[in-house]
Amino acid sequence: MNALIRAEALGKRYGRRWALTGCDLDIPAGHVVGLVGPNGAGKTTLLNLVTGQLAPSTGHLSVLGGEPGRDAAQLARVGYVAQDRPTYAHLSVADHLRLGRHLNPGWDDELARRRVERLGLDLKRKAGRLSGGQRAQLALTLGIAKRPELLVLDEPVVSLDPFARREFLQGLMEAAADTELSVLLSSHLVSDLERTCDYLVLLDRGMVRMSAPLEEVIATHRRLTGPRAEPSRLPQDMTVVNASHTDRQSTYVVHTDRPIHDPTWSVSRLSLEDVVLAYLTPASRESAPAMEVLR
Repeated sequence: MNALIRAEALGKRYGRRWALTGCDLDIPAGHVVGLVGPNGAGKTTLLNLVTGQLAPSTGHLSVLGGEPGRDAAQLARVGYVAQDRPTYAHLSVADHLRLGRHLNPGWDDELARRRVERLGLDLKRKAGRLSGGQRAQLALTLGIAKRPELLVLDEPVVSLDPFARREFLQGLMEAAADTELSVLLSSHLVSDLERTCDYLVLLDRGMVRMSAPLEEVIATHRRLTGPRAEPSRLPQDMTVVNASHTDRQSTYVVHTDRPIHDPTWSVSRLSLEDVVLAYLTPASRESAPAMEVLR
């Protein structure tokens, strides 16, 4: 099976500024991939490269085994929902479905109409008169009914209220399960990714800091708390991601695939948000290794 996304030394430069540099990725197909990172990390640039809207400045990128944007056949394999949930205010829901059918050779009209009916969207209602959640669901319907092998979404729920956001993500998960769809989802809302995704890519300052199955990310990170100590006194075979100290106590976030039995340390599990924030604190950003941590 072709990799979903494979990048080797991938870089993208705008003038003198590098938005991405030296990115290596090898993500298997069949995953719902969460892409996370702070503003300016390079997330939208990576999505635009994956969808063929940009060309790399350096390195190599393949999506579903092909060159992004190479031809109409490759474009048909990838769906895209932009951050502003692209719908046309003056067009009705039915107009959007007709437009989707006209533009996409693999369009599944039955799927689109069935989903619109289930969502309770009035076919005659103009998109400009829909709620934010309804517009997001319409945009998702257009992306799914294209019948792509990969659906790319750039911050699709950032402006939605919690209820609309949950409905959107539930619909996305159902679509991924029903149609064997791979998904690449960018979001600042790490808690949503934890509920929705099974694979994580963490970008920071244009570089890949982490790329691994979500289950592995959670299973291999721990918080250690104990008497103040230097890293050299930690159990062996672990990588320090983040450290903080008081006069008497040290707290470390570490990456390790082995059990920790040293009674010196109180060991606790971390949420995905805890792990991501540990990698993005200033001290960690300067000192912790990138791709050596998780592949």
